[in-house]
Amino acid sequence: MDTVPAPELFPHVRIVMGMVIGLGITRLLMGVAGLVQHPKRAKLSAIHLLWAGSMLIELIHFWWWQFALFQLTNWTFGIFFFLIAYTILLFLQAAILFPDNISEYDGYEDFFLKRRNWFFGLFAANFLFDATDTLIKGQAHWDKFGLEYYIQVPIGLILCAIAIRTADRRFHLALVSVHLIYQGSWILRLFNTVT
Repeated sequence: MDTVPAPELFPHVRIVMGMVIGLGITRLLMGVAGLVQHPKRAKLSAIHLLWAGSMLIELIHFWWWQFALFQLTNWTFGIFFFLIAYTILLFLQAAILFPDNISEYDGYEDFFLKRRNWFFGLFAANFLFDATDTLIKGQAHWDKFGLEYYIQVPIGLILCAIAIRTADRRFHLALVSVHLIYQGSWILRLFNTVT
């Protein structure tokens, strides 16, 4: 492939990532619309709905933070492939929350707790992909997060491991609540910040 200037390549990469992220957002919104259209089809669950909201925020956060890739000057197919894999990972997390058919489960909570290994396995991978993505953006980008980032990633991985091992409803409700609060704190801190 001929050398393409980075400013011309970034929009191409962002479009491909946007398509996959858009599919994840669509999956979540269609799932919620399905719950509104057919509220008695399956028992609703606070845990499931809160994770759906958290995943929507996660997808939006991802899209916001990827703007920092505009500063990247050395694009490779490896970086492009990694970013597409990262978006696929996020899409899969969203897709797991709203299966095509839930009739074999006793509602959304039963579904979520029985499929938690997949969801939290992907969620753990998300922490690792995010750390790699941050490194790709450069040391200056990594330094923006300071000590908090060094604490957040290992704690997130530990909590994912616990979530895979336990089906305790109280733990899962507390975990998603803490995650939403943490996401909210990021939103408040970054409300007027450019990546």
